[in-house]
Amino acid sequence: MILQFVKGSWKSGELSSVKALKPSVEIKQLGIGFVTWHPKRPYEEHKAAAEKAWEHCKEIVQSDNYDLVVLDEINNAARFGLISVDEILNLIQTRPERLHLVLTGRGADPRIIEAADLVTEMKMVKHPFQKGEWARKGLDF
Repeated sequence: MILQFVKGSWKSGELSSVKALKPSVEIKQLGIGFVTWHPKRPYEEHKAAAEKAWEHCKEIVQSDNYDLVVLDEINNAARFGLISVDEILNLIQTRPERLHLVLTGRGADPRIIEAADLVTEMKMVKHPFQKGEWARKGLDF
């Protein structure tokens, strides 16, 4: 199960990729877009969407129906103040023992890094976005 916290309703590359993995892998877009990229949406709307997503996430994790749950962009949601780091830590500690949680997104809080079993950092060196280019069809979505 992949739960996307920040990405909005647009078609992302992940959606296309997961189609090939159905029914073994499910993906749900729960956010309304990047807070910093979509300032036309008030922060309160992002916060409300994140809180609703978080409630859904807790149900999914505690259901014990999955071996793996990916919380896509959850670190960014925490960094923007949309989800409490303490709540994320509580979820990590109370998840079913067999469940593997993968938390993605830049700028993971040091407490989340400490609680994790494995941490990988991907670093952007160069990206077309730096030149003002938006996502490209066939590559980014």
